[in-house]
Parts: sequence; C-alpha cells; structure tokens
Amino acid sequence: MHDLRKQALGLESGKTMSRKARSKLGTPSPGGSRSNSAAPSRSGSRVPSRNVSDDEGDFSDGTQWSTNSIDEMIAPGDADDEASETWISDLNDRMNEIIDRKRSSAEGREQTLVGFISHLTRHYAQDQIKHKMGELVPSILKSVKSGQTERETVLALRALGMILITDPRDEVYDTVADTFKRSINDGEYAAVKIAGIRSLSAATFYGGASTEEVEEVMDLFLDIVSSDGAVVEAPDNAEIVTAALEEWGFLATQLEDMEETTEAAMDTFVDQLESGDVDVQVAAGENIALLFEKSYTDAEPGDDVEKLDPNDVETGHGQPTMIKRYTVYRQKHLLQSTLESLAKASSKRLSKKDRKQLHTAFADIAHTVEKPTRGPRYSTALDEDGREYGSRMKVNLGAGSIMTIDAWWKLARFQGLKRLLQAGFLVHYEFNEAVYESLPVVVDDE
Repeated sequence: MHDLRKQALGLESGKTMSRKARSKLGTPSPGGSRSNSAAPSRSGSRVPSRNVSDDEGDFSDGTQWSTNSIDEMIAPGDADDEASETWISDLNDRMNEIIDRKRSSAEGREQTLVGFISHLTRHYAQDQIKHKMGELVPSILKSVKSGQTERETVLALRALGMILITDPRDEVYDTVADTFKRSINDGEYAAVKIAGIRSLSAATFYGGASTEEVEEVMDLFLDIVSSDGAVVEAPDNAEIVTAALEEWGFLATQLEDMEETTEAAMDTFVDQLESGDVDVQVAAGENIALLFEKSYTDAEPGDDVEKLDPNDVETGHGQPTMIKRYTVYRQKHLLQSTLESLAKASSKRLSKKDRKQLHTAFADIAHTVEKPTRGPRYSTALDEDGREYGSRMKVNLGAGSIMTIDAWWKLARFQGLKRLLQAGFLVHYEFNEAVYESLPVVVDDE
C-alpha cells in the first residue's frame, strides 16, 4: 500500500455540519463534496484485483446491489494481468458507444454499460473519463430517464455511481439528483428504485451536495423506511427499506451534529427492529449504534469534566476523554432489552446464517448502546499490558496490510464503498484519493 495509506488520521473525513450547528456558529452552509485531490500514480499497484473471462465478472450488474456481511465483502480476488493499453482502448470504445447512441438497441446499450462499469470497477480511470464527463453524464442520464428495459435503467444508474466516485465534481449533484429521485419515486421496478437509492446516495456524497441537500436526501430515505416503502409505491419491500436504511447511515457519517434529527430517526429505527427481515433489522440496528456513537465527542477545553455526571464521561485505557452531549433515546432500558433479545434470537423461522448474523450484529450494537464509545466487535479482554483489546474487526487489504474498523462511522463508510465498488474496492482504496479520503484509517502490517 502507498505510504499515504499508513498515515494515522484521527478525524472523520469530509463531514459537514447540521443546520443547528451552523446556526450556533453563524456561518453559511459548507458544501458536502470532496476536493479533487491529485491522485497517486496507478503504476506498480500491488493490490490484487479479479481477473475475469468476461466483462460481468467484477460486479453485480443487474437487479441486486450486494448487502452481504462484512466477512463476505472483503474476500480478495485474483491478480489482474490485463495490459493497461488493452483496457484503456476498450474503455475508450465503450465511452464512444455511450456518447453516440444513434442506431443503438437496448441490448447493445446494456452490453456497452456492462463493459464501461467493469472497467471503472477494476481500474482507477479518472484520467480516462475526466475529459468526457460533459458528454458521458447526459448520455447515460437518457438511459435512466427512458431506458427500454429494467436492466438498461439499472445499469445506467450503476454507471453514474461509478462515474461519481471515479471523478467527483461539485456540480454533478445538481445535474443528476432530480432524475435519481424520479427513479426512486416513479420507477416501475423495485431494482430501479434500489439502484436509484444507491446512486442518489453516491451523488449526494461525491457530487457536491450542500448540507441542506444531504439532510433532505436523508429525510427522503427516512420516509421510505418509516413507511415500509409505501411512500415510493413499494409497500413492504424489504430490499428497498434495507437500501434506504444503509444509505441513510452512509450519509449520516457526513454530519457533525445530529442532535435535532436523532429523535425521529431513532423512533423509525427502533420500529424496524421488529421487522421480519434480518437485513432490515441489522441495518436499523447499525444506524442506532451510529447515533449513539455520535452523541459522544472529545472533551473540549471549556468542558468542566469534574462537574459532569460520571455516567456521561468516558475515559481511560489510553483513549481521549469523551463526553455525552445529548440523550439519544429516552427509553434506553427498553431498547437494550430488545437488542439483547435479538442478540440471542433462536426462532425456528431463522436460518442458521440469519441467526449468526443477528447474534453477531446485535451483540455489538448492544455493547455500543451500553457504552457508546465502543465500536463494532469491541473486546474488553485485556492484553499483556493490561489494556483492553478494543475493536477486533479487521479488513485484509492484501500485501500484508490490515485495516481496523473501530468505529461505526468507519463501518458505515466501508460498507457503503463496498456496495458501490464491489470487487474494485482494493484498487480504488489504493489509487483513488476520493475513496481513501472517505475512509482515512490507519493501515497496519500483519
């Protein structure tokens, strides 16, 4: 991995401030976009990527965006020996085909989009696409607005998501947001609505959305969840609700102060703990953990720690002092009881895999609700120096490098990036500055 990836960065990257926080400071709304930093060279990559026999091997291109567990998501691929001149030449051909839609068929456009997405997934191609953005985005939007098949529309949404993370630009959100929202509200197929949710999230994060626009999109996602999908004419569709929950959490990592929005969000997420779908339950639970985590911040010079309720202060074990800033949920004891029940769920209707997923996820979530400074997979066992092991969630990045996911905001970012990049996560994490800045964590050697 690049030396840059081994730097220790303690702050969440790219977070924006809520309306309430800005009103306290009296400052205008900052943009929620990423800067277009110079990207590292792509030559000499040591990150393994998948070598496939056709264009579709690297990503889920059709009706499904993966919501796999973290353990399934981090499986490395095989080495990719494709010559750079080969894929660059083919990518240029695909872009020209996308731009020149004359006499193209729906099937032809689908195959072109498959190839385009595959190249942007397997390679960091900012240099190749940046000069054609003005033609690519409008042309692909035509397939979103008037795609002749479900697959064409989903692929077009997926392609725009990959463009946004490959070459983030401040003006793109304004260009695509309304079209993405229409695909969510009016899409004929559930797969189109799901792809619209995912791509709207990517556009909000990487396309230059203001803080108000971030909050508006999160409100839309929360409405989808609270109505069980009915607000977008997809009642009781668990996959759509799961997508909205997951992308709400991804966008929430951008906001500094969520005190004023926490109550409504918590009521919705607690309700979804009773869902009959495990993915919905887990996504809701992870958002609950994220909100509890966000209620604690580092002690500041003006904080009189000694006068605070000891239950509102977390300190020790070599970590900075953290202070509770607000109450996340007033019926905390009832919530803890629900979480503990889910962590021990034994219903016969659940498969062995679902039971394991529930037990693992909700054991972690319950620990965080009890102690909000504890991240996922937190271990209170002591090492040889008498210190708690802390978070033991590790991601193998290949080449002997390990990433520790020790906070819920990091898990939300990691999962969001993996949903978008799929098999290309490792390549983009090494070479795509926008991806690294989204998850600037310490990378250790094994």
